[in-house]
Amino acid sequence: MRSKWYSTLLSGLLLSAFSLPTAAYAQEAAPAAKPADGKAEEGKDKKKADEDRWLAVTNGDVYIGPGALLREATVLCKNGKIHKIGHDLDLPADTKVIDAQGMHVYPGLVSPSSSGLVGNTAGDFADTIDPFNRNMVLGLAAGITTTGVGNAAVKLKRFTIKDAQVRDRAFVTMVWSGRNPQGKKGLREKFVSTAEYLRQYRDWEERVKREKDLKEPAKKDVDPGILMVLRNEAYARFSANDRDDLLGIARLAQEFGFRPVIEGCTEGWTVADELGRAGAMAILTIRNQSPKDETLVRAGGSSIQNASILHRAGVPIAVVPGQDSVSLDGIVGRDIQHITVEAGFAVRGELPDDAAIASITTIPARIMGIGHRVGSIEVGKDADLIVTDGELLHYNTHVQWAIVDGKVAYDKEKEMFFAHIRPRKKSETSEVKLDKGETAPKPEDASKQDGDKPADGEKPKEGDTPKDGDKPKEGDKPEEKPKDGDKPEEKPKQG
Repeated sequence: MRSKWYSTLLSGLLLSAFSLPTAAYAQEAAPAAKPADGKAEEGKDKKKADEDRWLAVTNGDVYIGPGALLREATVLCKNGKIHKIGHDLDLPADTKVIDAQGMHVYPGLVSPSSSGLVGNTAGDFADTIDPFNRNMVLGLAAGITTTGVGNAAVKLKRFTIKDAQVRDRAFVTMVWSGRNPQGKKGLREKFVSTAEYLRQYRDWEERVKREKDLKEPAKKDVDPGILMVLRNEAYARFSANDRDDLLGIARLAQEFGFRPVIEGCTEGWTVADELGRAGAMAILTIRNQSPKDETLVRAGGSSIQNASILHRAGVPIAVVPGQDSVSLDGIVGRDIQHITVEAGFAVRGELPDDAAIASITTIPARIMGIGHRVGSIEVGKDADLIVTDGELLHYNTHVQWAIVDGKVAYDKEKEMFFAHIRPRKKSETSEVKLDKGETAPKPEDASKQDGDKPADGEKPKEGDTPKDGDKPKEGDKPEEKPKDGDKPEEKPKQG
């Protein structure tokens, strides 16, 4: 028995002696595989870094938000997104540089509606969008980089249709008009039935956790568009101008808990407080004129102060011109090219400058539900920028560059429409692409613009004439001028 026990113990010790080194080797071998993976990851990162697309707008006055301006700053974009904003930024190799010295940098303008800038319909953009459209160039020349077409939001991207559509359905169009009482009644009934379904559905979501066999409520008389609105997946868009219609929309919104977008809103200034309490948003055309109905005692009609009064009441304002398509009839017209002029008229009606700029950038982006991507210059947002040669709302200002998704979509000097008007000076700005190891070129010294002067002690070359301001050196005799009365020496005649 004892010999059997010793033999068993000896065999166990021998087995453990052979197995321990193997286990120890297995634990040390696992980390050995990491360097190979690490090199592979480094290789991938390096390859990705080589493929990164960089663009920088330098030395411009960057408008980063209401009342916020960075003087002579740089906006660095990477792969279509804003990467950094600030001063003295390190620019990677192969960065495309736009020197905006003496110019202004704004977010790309956003128009809630347009016609003909990107295509013919608001349907399947893959089949109808025209990236070579002349009107798209004119829209970019106006500073518009994103626009609404029907109920969708689309970017003005030239020569490509990739990722042009930002949002498929930004609005749900609804009608509320005093001229159609039956339609108002039908719309309200749809809201009632849809709101009731939504209450039952939310109750079902809580109860089904305890009762697994509970059936989902039926979608009887449920309007899909209204369901999106009540779920805050899209805004309800109305077109209304009359005071009574505006009040009806505001009360409907308060009853069912949604935020309406009202296009037109001509008499909004008369019910501004009610619209503000309802959380309404307005799309205005400032120069639209509508006379007051003189049969009524109450205030009415249009007012150039409409935007400022609504703004003070807390109603977000977006501005659009009277015509949402391109028209070449005149210089200062009322088409989509003059969206900044329309916003300037709102300033004339006492709307603050910052609110006027927001009315064609930040606010329309929020109204279309794409404010997280466009409408302002912020790190992480889409690199949609415009560079102007003056203040945005000034009628004399031109867009010099329009950038969409980090690519130059419009350059004034390279297009035939406005290149002849106040062309850029060569020494002023130009696009520069930096190769590896290069730095941005510096402007030449003013002293070298008129030619190089000879160094001290160096005689001027033959044919060189002294310039004004050059002093004669010691030992040089000044050129003698003939005195009055002296005749020039005559050469003897031959023969």
